[in-house]
Amino acid sequence: MLRALRRPRPLSWGLAGLFAVLYACVAVNRHRRMLTQAYDLGIFEQAVRAYAHGEAPVVLLKGPGYQLLGDHFHPLLATLAPLYRLFPSAVTLLLAQAVLMALAVVPLARWAFEVGGPRLAALVGVLTGASWGIVEAVADDFHEIAFAVPLLAFAATALGRGRPVAAVLWALPLVLVKEDLGLTVAVVGALVFARAGKGSGTRALGFGVAVFGLAATALTVLVVLPSFNPDGGFDYWGQMGTREAAGAPWELAGRLVWPPLKWLLLGLAAATAGFLGLRSPLVLLCAPTLGWRLAADNSHYWGVSYHYSAVLMPLLLAALVDAVRRTGAFTGAGRVLGRASGRVSGRVLARGREAGADRADRVAVRRARRALAVAGLVALVTLPVYPLHELVAPGAWGTSPRLERARTMLARIPDGATVAASNRLAAQLAGRTTVGLVCRELSPPLVEPPVGSPSDGTLSTGTPPAGAVRGGAVRGGAVRGGAVRGGPDWVVVDLADPSVQAPCATADTLRMLDRYERLGYRRVVDDGDLRLLGRP
Repeated sequence: MLRALRRPRPLSWGLAGLFAVLYACVAVNRHRRMLTQAYDLGIFEQAVRAYAHGEAPVVLLKGPGYQLLGDHFHPLLATLAPLYRLFPSAVTLLLAQAVLMALAVVPLARWAFEVGGPRLAALVGVLTGASWGIVEAVADDFHEIAFAVPLLAFAATALGRGRPVAAVLWALPLVLVKEDLGLTVAVVGALVFARAGKGSGTRALGFGVAVFGLAATALTVLVVLPSFNPDGGFDYWGQMGTREAAGAPWELAGRLVWPPLKWLLLGLAAATAGFLGLRSPLVLLCAPTLGWRLAADNSHYWGVSYHYSAVLMPLLLAALVDAVRRTGAFTGAGRVLGRASGRVSGRVLARGREAGADRADRVAVRRARRALAVAGLVALVTLPVYPLHELVAPGAWGTSPRLERARTMLARIPDGATVAASNRLAAQLAGRTTVGLVCRELSPPLVEPPVGSPSDGTLSTGTPPAGAVRGGAVRGGAVRGGAVRGGPDWVVVDLADPSVQAPCATADTLRMLDRYERLGYRRVVDDGDLRLLGRP
């Protein structure tokens, strides 16, 4: 077994399989603990659910009739439809994401094996799998960029190994993952163009790919997205700093480096590449993603949380491997590390080291050592900060009484019902009900009865009606009758949900709860911050 791991294929795929299992454990356990959200797991489940039934990806959680291809352009999501049809659950998306993210380990570890043998391959594989951007993305619901991470890893590795056609083939599907990734495809084309000789077919290929990437992003943002968007535009123009881009150049330049939170993103990204990776041309592949993030108004894009940095991880680590290769620290006698004998020499190997390397060789070795040490230190320091540490946290595997009560409450909602829910509870219901956010009107909209018409009574938010018992017990189920038309069959909220500020502010949730109760919706469950209202 150990001898097999000294070969590139078993080693790389073994590490990928290990991290796929770890990612799946973290993601599924967070869903079990109701830490996933309507924004974004519920949104993507509704979209894939629609694809699985041969329908357009209309997502009620974004609004009645909202076509998700008008939000971001990610038709590659449809490839998950057959799997979801067989296993219709949010867990299916989480497991698929875990596998896709873990696949990034394979090309990077195999390339590292070519450069420096099994020890370097194992180190790079672990650095990729434990990288903070990927780990955070795996634990942050589900997102379309799960497809981009392995594609970028294979494309960057092919570029570094001097295989331009393979790099292009891996990069082209990125335009179907998200609209901004066409810019990254353009950079792939530019690098292919720059490395090719004059008059070669490869040079023409690079130029064509660069033009294609730019055109794909322009066409998607200016034509495709507005054609699907209910407002006829691109929803994110307002966040992209377009006003500053049209102003003085120094305004845009200042925007890219201020406020200081952006320094943390840039510094941590550079450290992930061991700083040495900044010398590799492959690091230019990060420029489009970093560019739009730093130029944006949305402060979430500037930081090191959420899923936004996942696409940077394979690019930064590919740059690190490329930079280490360029030092020559693992050439010549250094290939001894890859032999099947498995003997581990205490020396870091460089060209001619065994015969007495000159000073330039020793400098190269120290530089490579230092870069790998920095990258390893980043992984160690970020490990307890990002969710992978939950695997060994006893508190992460328990089931609290409150969680049990929330599950019991949700179990009262029948499959196929129409539900208005708060953010985290909606993620639990997206696969078996028609669910929208409680702070928004659903379709058909709620129609209030005329003044003076009979109903089942006007209820205040402070007094539960007969039939509702605190602690979650219910007598008689939902109350029928009343003159209310439209609206959901059920309303379920968790007022202690820490995500209530977005997408639904607490005030909006309370306002809608009060409205539903005034119209006769009955409190079927009233358990502190957990509320379930039944249709009159």
